[in-house]
Amino acid sequence: MSELVTGEAVALELRPARLPSRALAVLLDLIVVFTVYIGVSIGLAAATASLDDAAQLALAIAAFLLVLVGVPIAVETLSHGRSLGKLACGLRVVRDDGGPIRFRHALVRGALGVVEILMTFGVVACIASLISARGRRLGDVFAGTLVVRERVPVGQARFVPPPPPWLAGRFAELDLSAVPDGLWLAVRQYLTRMQQLDPQVSWAMAAQLAGDLATRTGTPAPPDIPPAAYLAAVVQERQAREARRAFAAHVPASPTTPGSAYAPPVPGVPPAPAPSAAPAPVPSPAVPAAPPAASTERPATGFVPPA
Repeated sequence: MSELVTGEAVALELRPARLPSRALAVLLDLIVVFTVYIGVSIGLAAATASLDDAAQLALAIAAFLLVLVGVPIAVETLSHGRSLGKLACGLRVVRDDGGPIRFRHALVRGALGVVEILMTFGVVACIASLISARGRRLGDVFAGTLVVRERVPVGQARFVPPPPPWLAGRFAELDLSAVPDGLWLAVRQYLTRMQQLDPQVSWAMAAQLAGDLATRTGTPAPPDIPPAAYLAAVVQERQAREARRAFAAHVPASPTTPGSAYAPPVPGVPPAPAPSAAPAPVPSPAVPAAPPAASTERPATGFVPPA
């Protein structure tokens, strides 16, 4: 695992891509790029047949630089590190701090890729990737980037630890509508990995996230609660609210709900007819008649038929 920390103070558990997956991604990218380059070269040869040799050579060099160097740089910049080959293999290029790459990172990687991949047929890139502890080639070293795996097996997913029992329901009145999804993700990632961090680093991260969460909710965090416990309690409160909303959207109407026509069936008793639209008459305050002698025995179902 790569020990990276993002700008939101979240420890990322990134899995650096190794040589086989990176080689497959580069091979797929080269197939696509060379196919485009051959098509562009054929088109230029047909369009510049009337030009002299110097002009044709200049156009050929320009096409080489544009297609084999410029296109990969543009694709990685616009896709934030996901080329076609990397997308197929579940890889992505990120910065050393875990953030998305920019044009300068893609430019350095693409320029050095011409030397270590195209001119040496990938020998230099393979040697550098094998020597590096995180599988980085020279372009990644000079650009400050890292190729990581985005697809993690489902079995490796971790659960958020619950808060202390004495915090259950304490933040029921907290307004969580202004908390963005990115902050929720940061808090969840911290809670699932806080046991792997140094205690001082873990406390500092929890305090920073608790401060951000308190700013979004408009209510300061209680000073008598540890930051990690506060984060866990607020996350549990959010999960409880989502569960209540999901349950309320799918549960049928309760028999005690006013105006509900739902009535649970009673074994051995035929269902009652549907009530009419007219209101039922109000019964008189007369003394109810005694039940007949034949029906004094209570049925096995516990239901007593009306008199």
